Amino acid sequence: MKAEEQKKSSEPVAPLKTRIQREFIAWMWVALIFFLINGTVGQARVIPSASMENTLLIGDHLIMSRLGYDAGVPFTNWHVPLWRNPHRQQIVIFQPPFDPNAPNYVKRVIGIPGDTVEIRGGAVWVNGKPLMEPYLEESMDPHERRASVTVPPDSYFVMGDNRANSWDSRFWGFVPRKNIIGTPVIIYMSLDAPPNAWEPGQIRERILAYANAVIHPSLVRWKRLFHTF
Repeated sequence: MKAEEQKKSSEPVAPLKTRIQREFIAWMWVALIFFLINGTVGQARVIPSASMENTLLIGDHLIMSRLGYDAGVPFTNWHVPLWRNPHRQQIVIFQPPFDPNAPNYVKRVIGIPGDTVEIRGGAVWVNGKPLMEPYLEESMDPHERRASVTVPPDSYFVMGDNRANSWDSRFWGFVPRKNIIGTPVIIYMSLDAPPNAWEPGQIRERILAYANAVIHPSLVRWKRLFHTF
């Protein structure tokens, strides 16, 4: 044992510069792995509007899966669509086609490529049949009626679950497949806070919302935590 200890103690210690370089390279690998996971597997999102109530509430914090849908470079708008395509009535997260610089939207796919979508009597009809929508908290306006449209290739017709308060395909048209970046998989946090706390750029308000939840735990919607989609 003493001989082994003497051998270890006699081993030369790497110079400080070399140790710093090794540490730097190790952290570079950690950062690279994080960016790859963040860009191709999952990302966090916060719901800032009421367009998907009551499926998603303002202040719901989501983990979004990009796996198979999209791969992108973190903190940039550069991305590449992958092999998976959303199915009808699936919730998706996408870049609004009318503004490439706007925050991501969250809506539900109503029509897939080739579908004919029509709204009559406040109900959604797809390919000549009424669409069963148990996720709606309230029925649509019975007077709402829109001419039928056929979803073009590589495009999707999307709507919010809160039909009376949703800016969706009824108003601005179809979502190209290339704009869809993922789908929510789980709610990891949900806070009852002023809606402006979750708007882009409102860092101060967001920090105050988190701090307020620490002081007042009742602001956390505990029953919504770990809900999966």
